[in-house]
Amino acid sequence: MAEHDFRYSLLNPQHTLTECRALAPGRYQVTGNGGSIQAGDVLLVTLKGSRDLHMRLDVEKVRHLINPPGQWLAVCKGPQFKELAIHNWQVNCDGCGKQLDFEFAVDAALGKAAQAPAAEARIAELGWRNDAGRHLCRNCQEA
Repeated sequence: MAEHDFRYSLLNPQHTLTECRALAPGRYQVTGNGGSIQAGDVLLVTLKGSRDLHMRLDVEKVRHLINPPGQWLAVCKGPQFKELAIHNWQVNCDGCGKQLDFEFAVDAALGKAAQAPAAEARIAELGWRNDAGRHLCRNCQEA
């Protein structure tokens, strides 16, 4: 089981994705080049329309194509979005005033009520903490 990084920031022509599309919520078809992908591997894929968000896809089955050489088609399992929405929000540290400009993904089909919990989860991923309604950056958490 290996982890393959196909995020946009790595721009390597021998190790690229051609297509990533949703077949159904939680099921994806990914086409790419290079990387010796096998069933059981994990793919890191940039979310379309995002600067820095990615998702982890678990490869269920792979078909290696003869032409062009090195190309493969994989069916993967991943996050379940009916309608993916990417939002940009900002939050200020209540300790030092430092500003965090961040992106988060949410299922738009869940409505506006799902945005705040998704944003809080993303803030936690970035190392910030929500302490009784006060947001604290890493430096202020240590102090």
